[in-house]
Amino acid sequence: MSANRPQSARATGFTLLELILVMLILSTVLAMAAPSLRGFFGSRQAQDTATQILALTQFARSQAISEGVVYRLNFDTKDRVYWLTAWKSGAFEELDTEFGQVFTLPKDMAMELENVDQEKGKVFVEFTPQGTVTAATIRLIDRKGQALEVTCPTVTESFSIVESEKTYEQYAARK
Repeated sequence: MSANRPQSARATGFTLLELILVMLILSTVLAMAAPSLRGFFGSRQAQDTATQILALTQFARSQAISEGVVYRLNFDTKDRVYWLTAWKSGAFEELDTEFGQVFTLPKDMAMELENVDQEKGKVFVEFTPQGTVTAATIRLIDRKGQALEVTCPTVTESFSIVESEKTYEQYAARK
């Protein structure tokens, strides 16, 4: 049957030139939109990090109560990392679960800590078997100076995420 097809019938589809033209138009549009999307992903990083810290606080509190062991959410602001430890065998040890890994702060983000505990140069939030916790605030500030706070107002409450009304100009100025 294909031998009977007239030679004037043209094959359907796109030519290479048409595909290149469409790709050129798409890449131009994406290049114009990229700078405005940059801020979107930056604010998502702050929200993701705050959610991650909140999950660690909830896990630490529930494990401290259920196991009867003190847990700590540790911070190293110089190296920009945080991690969980538990009191076992007479010392605080890192956990052997996914919650025990060392988490790194995104590079465009700053962290400020208020009312955290300190002991021998170590900075932490402590969770006790009685259900109490260090009433502290962990402030995450993005490159625009916008802040999210993971905060616990009293020793008997849980941590929650609150958007700060204050803009931190000293962090917004840095690049």
